[in-house]
Amino acid sequence: MSLLFVLIPLLGALAIFLGSKAKSTAIATSTINCILGLGSVFCWRADVWSMKVEILSSPSLHLAFGFHDGMSVIMLVMSVLVLVSATFSGKCPEGREMLWYGSILLMGAGGIGAFLSTDLFFFYAFHELALIPTFIMIGVLGTGDRKEAAWKITIYLALGSIILLAGLIWLVSASGSENWLYSSLLASSIDEDSQKGIAALLLIGFGVLVSLFPFHSWAAPAYASAPAPISMLHAGILKKFGLYGLIRLYPMVSSGMQCWLHWLIVLLLFNIIWVGFVTINQKRLDHMLGNSSVMHMGYIFLAFAALIEAGSLEGNPLAKPAAVTLMFAHGISIALLFSLTDVIRRKTGTVEFVELGGLAKTAPRLAFLFGLAGMASIGLPGLANFSGEVLVFLSGFHSYQGQELGTLQIATIIALWGVVISAVYMLRAYRSTFHGETVKATSEQTVHDLGPFCQIPAAILCLALLVVGLYPKSLLGHLAEPESKTPLGQTAK
Repeated sequence: MSLLFVLIPLLGALAIFLGSKAKSTAIATSTINCILGLGSVFCWRADVWSMKVEILSSPSLHLAFGFHDGMSVIMLVMSVLVLVSATFSGKCPEGREMLWYGSILLMGAGGIGAFLSTDLFFFYAFHELALIPTFIMIGVLGTGDRKEAAWKITIYLALGSIILLAGLIWLVSASGSENWLYSSLLASSIDEDSQKGIAALLLIGFGVLVSLFPFHSWAAPAYASAPAPISMLHAGILKKFGLYGLIRLYPMVSSGMQCWLHWLIVLLLFNIIWVGFVTINQKRLDHMLGNSSVMHMGYIFLAFAALIEAGSLEGNPLAKPAAVTLMFAHGISIALLFSLTDVIRRKTGTVEFVELGGLAKTAPRLAFLFGLAGMASIGLPGLANFSGEVLVFLSGFHSYQGQELGTLQIATIIALWGVVISAVYMLRAYRSTFHGETVKATSEQTVHDLGPFCQIPAAILCLALLVVGLYPKSLLGHLAEPESKTPLGQTAK
């Protein structure tokens, strides 16, 4: 039954390409998917969600879907919320409705398919499916230096995907099995020498897709040039694919990952501190948000580093919940920020800080919603990001016994300064955009406040940030649940 979450947006995209009304079809299918996704939260452990169809016997490939554990259902909920919000966001160029809304649904289907796939081959394949409309939309319907941004993201992510595929093939080969199902791979053992090489390929491949330093320079230009729904879907959903994959595959190569722990810590600190200072220096709102997204990936990698140091999922019970909570929170908050930034661009004609100011006087609802999203991004208590960041910092000190500080604890202390950096660039951006004297671009004659239609995606995402922020157990409770009774990749009876 979990196939429905992938099939609904795929069928919606197909209907659009066959001539169905693009906007209404996209909104209807993404809304249905969102309702089903939210409903699955209450029954995801049921056997009915698991399915498996053999596609190839040698090597053994299966179109298999299901909820491996609570992380899968959390990623699904994040995906359906961002997808339905993306269909309401942005302004489609006249005559481009088929490409616009069809691409949104294909990206959503690809991201959801990757999170729910229980076969490693299709886990990879669905992510690649989602990248195709990403490249096309940036190159064809993007803004600014869209062609350069499209080529850059294509080259980077293609190379990252090739390296990742090599790592996955090596992983399956070293396991001694031709079966690509997670359940089969988890039951196998891989020698430590092979684990070291596989872990290196996985860290580089997934690292490029997640924008780990120094493979990060594609992200900010791509998000700035992309149409709003594409930025929302890629930063909010697809960027979590790499971190999800690392956490999911970690038990198979845990010894190999420990060999690269210190290098990973150095790189993630560059994400947080170096990219943080780069973010402060930005002069445009869209570039600032793009770099901010790169910076915050460093925090999730810090939780993953705590998991590696522990040596197992049980060794640090805070690490995985920290990473998953912050993935969810960041996915929701960055999607909301990109959506509202597009509204600012369309209403004022600019996102240059020097050309903005006083927007809160003419668009108070927009100012409030952007302020809420911005405060979530910097970790204000009561919003979802705060829960994730606190767990990340606690996970970094979980193994500390009051003795000499270890490498991970020192890195965690340094990473705390990222909270200060985040507050600096976000508050400066908010002041430059919404406070001060009203300028020509933000005057009452040219700018009107958010209408009811534009408030729909903002309301959906804000509600998610508030629910998880005020009641973190709504998320963390699923991570404490036991795995599904049906083994991964097995067909329910």
